Amino acid sequence: MLLSSAIAAGVTSCTPPETTALDTSTPLPTNIPDGTRIVVADQQNLVQTLLRASGLDKNLPFSIEYANFTGGPAVLEAFRAGTADVAPVGDVPPIHAALTGQQVPIILAREVKPTNVVLATKPHAGITSPSDLRGKKIAYAEGTAQQVNVLRALANAGLTTEDVTLVRLQLSEFSEALGAGEVDVAPLNEPRLTRYLRDYGSDGAGFIDQQRAGKISEGLSYVYARAESLAEPAKAAALRSLVTTLVKAFAWVNSHPQQWIQSYYVDDQKVSADDGWRILQSTGTTAIPPLDDTLIARQQGTIDVIDKAGELPEPVSAGDLFDRRFGEVIDQAAQSAGITRQPEEVSR
Repeated sequence: MLLSSAIAAGVTSCTPPETTALDTSTPLPTNIPDGTRIVVADQQNLVQTLLRASGLDKNLPFSIEYANFTGGPAVLEAFRAGTADVAPVGDVPPIHAALTGQQVPIILAREVKPTNVVLATKPHAGITSPSDLRGKKIAYAEGTAQQVNVLRALANAGLTTEDVTLVRLQLSEFSEALGAGEVDVAPLNEPRLTRYLRDYGSDGAGFIDQQRAGKISEGLSYVYARAESLAEPAKAAALRSLVTTLVKAFAWVNSHPQQWIQSYYVDDQKVSADDGWRILQSTGTTAIPPLDDTLIARQQGTIDVIDKAGELPEPVSAGDLFDRRFGEVIDQAAQSAGITRQPEEVSR
């Protein structure tokens, strides 16, 4: 099934949810009443570990709960069901949300080096360049960042989706499918890549050299929130506070790499400390870009990649995906925390 038909099926096979028309012309509330609670639809325990390791979870002016998910579509279902308020995601899930008629505005962006994703190959695949992708089975998970990674890789090789077989899988299935030879190639980010190579490297698993593969990622990811949550003054104020806290937490990661590697990569993601350092050096520091026209233009570029591949069933405007009221909040937090606005090299 091609991505366009898969997405279209997801859009048309269910009734679009009734969404709250969010008024972004009004200032963000600042008062957080006692008892305010937000639920984070976390991925790979990122936010939970981030706040706990940095110690910033101790004095939050609201309570926070976590539910762990894999991939934007699963997060979107939690939003649809009203069981989560906010989530970290890649750059494609907000596009997918717009296509399903659900309003989940982006309230924070973070950026790492675009080399954070590689095209992993099955054992003994003999795939060393993008041109080798022709005729191959490539794993994808629609509505996730890995979708556009595949489309960019194909475009870099002068190929289209008609030149390959796209195999629909969940993100959690990518590594096992590769190892079993059910697919030839899958885009993997860290620490999934490290775990895959650890488990299957001795069997001949590998990846396409990133310089040969070309740029397949913007390095951008987002935090987005359910419109209904932003429409509640108490939760909107809590989400404003959460954004400030997350900026501080990412700044802590940049200044405490060894502690972060131990807390997240070793203790939670179960890779070695050496692998943790290698991962951190491959991603660089976490940067917090401004929520401005430049960022929106970059997101529109991602939308255009999907559209050019014929995989966008209807137009999407990047400007509609952001709640720019958070721009000033982010700028103030970034200045206070001293965090970089672009990724930088990490030295051990």
